[in-house]
Amino acid sequence: MLSKRPVILTGFIGCLLISLSACANSTNSEALERSLAADPKLKDNPAAFGLPSQNNSPNETLVALPSDFPSEIPVYPEAQLQEVTPSTSDPNQGQTLRWTTTDPSNSVQTFYQKAFQSNNWEIVSQPTETEEGAVPPTDILVARQNNLKVTVSIQSGSGSNSFISTPSPTPATAANSPASSAASTTQFTIQYVRDGSAAAPSSSNSEVASQPTTEATTDKPGSPSEPSVFTDINKAPQELRQYVENLAALGVLSLNSGGSKSNSATGEQFEPNKTITRRQYARWLVAANNQIYSNSPGKQIRLASTDVQPAFQDIPRSDPDFPAIQGLAEAGLIPSRLTGDATAVLFRPDAPLTRENLILWKVPLDTRQTLPTASVDAVKQTWGFQDAGKTEPKALRAVLADFQNGELANIRRVFGYTTLFQPKKPVTRAEAAAAVWYFGAEGEGVSAQDALQSQRQQSQPSPTSTPEPTPSSSANQ
Repeated sequence: MLSKRPVILTGFIGCLLISLSACANSTNSEALERSLAADPKLKDNPAAFGLPSQNNSPNETLVALPSDFPSEIPVYPEAQLQEVTPSTSDPNQGQTLRWTTTDPSNSVQTFYQKAFQSNNWEIVSQPTETEEGAVPPTDILVARQNNLKVTVSIQSGSGSNSFISTPSPTPATAANSPASSAASTTQFTIQYVRDGSAAAPSSSNSEVASQPTTEATTDKPGSPSEPSVFTDINKAPQELRQYVENLAALGVLSLNSGGSKSNSATGEQFEPNKTITRRQYARWLVAANNQIYSNSPGKQIRLASTDVQPAFQDIPRSDPDFPAIQGLAEAGLIPSRLTGDATAVLFRPDAPLTRENLILWKVPLDTRQTLPTASVDAVKQTWGFQDAGKTEPKALRAVLADFQNGELANIRRVFGYTTLFQPKKPVTRAEAAAAVWYFGAEGEGVSAQDALQSQRQQSQPSPTSTPEPTPSSSANQ
């Protein structure tokens, strides 16, 4: 049986050759040749065969934010800017920015709704979800803060002013459409305008860096300057005047960027009841901490070098307050990308400081340790705040830790007795001064008054050196 196999195989091959020869000029021959030929699509679309395509190289050209982009406007962290179009009505009043992201459209919508609500924006109009949770094709999100109006387009469809959510391709269509195999892309636009012809100047990066100040800039922004003389401290609430006076004497209450001052011997206006900005509070926080702990280098906040990568898009190295704000970020004292907070891409330096941020930034400098885990119920039980649920989770931890500081808690010193925390309420300059007047835990901290006494002792001739300020005996005042 085995000896017959070669004979059978030889016969089969011969029959096959005869069949092929017989149909060499037939239409069947052409069909067979086409079926065995290489697919020309593989040549034009190497990606279908698992090879990189030369036509699908990523766009390496990045579009920069316009110079007048207001820092108050939140930027979606996972979006890429594609195009900037000046306003047709008045190019100096605003622009339209087109963005793309691989995140779904509802994630972008939720981000902007929460960002506007948490930062004291007035929501003029917002999208209405359908039963399936989709965004209606004609709705937009409009928000206003002071004279700034922002419109986030949420319109399904094509066009530069659209909000497009491209679905992922199905297996049936993916093979026939190479472009459809890409990840889903969401496009949206942000349009901002300043209301009125006398619109306030934008707090853009270039303007902050180029605007001349009325004061002489010091070499170390955020560091204390010469003692300040203010003529309107009597306008501050009686309970807060001493704090302002002590800090002014220490030279930490500079009103302009760079840690400089403009007052002369005749004095200047402090405006104690005016809202303080996030920029000003960051500057005071660093200057007050470093001045009060001038004899304790291990407790000082290091000013950042201009050689490091900025932690915030709206605080470039050229910003006069960059060393102080970047220093807080480098130390992990304020939320930023360095602390793993993907939403904190902007610092918003000229936005009003809120109560919850005042406590969130300050308490870590009192405890000098990790903040405790906190819940809304825990804050209600300790402080008795009826509106504890309105506070951001990160700030809740600082609020709870502040309670453990007894009578020297920042909330008690700044706001007195209250059953409403009002976390989103703007802070005044006098209130911010009261917060940075004292650093440390109860019985172990140092006040601005202690630092002043230490300075006076050091300025007097003495055969021995003056020790570091002792825990404040006047902190309960």
